[in-house]
Amino acid sequence: MVAAPQLVTCPKCQRRNQVPAAAKGAPRCGNCRLPLPWVVDAGDGDFGQIADIATVPVLVDLWVPWCSPWRFVSSVLEKLAIEKAGELKLVKVNAGDAPAVSQRFETQANSTLILLSGGQMVARHAGAAPAAVLRHWLEDALTGQVGREQG
Repeated sequence: MVAAPQLVTCPKCQRRNQVPAAAKGAPRCGNCRLPLPWVVDAGDGDFGQIADIATVPVLVDLWVPWCSPWRFVSSVLEKLAIEKAGELKLVKVNAGDAPAVSQRFETQANSTLILLSGGQMVARHAGAAPAAVLRHWLEDALTGQVGREQG
């Protein structure tokens, strides 16, 4: 079962929009038509529907609630999702509640970022890092300039 649509406020016109957890393409504002940030929670039961069939690159945030540095990283990722609206989908997965997703990506760090394209891993970053490092890693990964493992 896929998560229910979320209400997202358009960063430009401030209109509230319903954004589905899974859809083709990327969500756009119903008022100004600009791309909306796409941030979705997923778990073992709906990860495939939410992440694997996405038609835009998917940044998977595998986190654990007891990792205090990851709270900072989470806010950085949400800002990046706003900056990359229409180009990227951020999927947050509590690794402690999603053992199958964690096993699929062989996560061994407390928190790990995975970039997927067409359901396939194209880049990986383990552990928390400053905003500038994460932004640079994501930019490089999206343009294909980063290796599979980093961090």
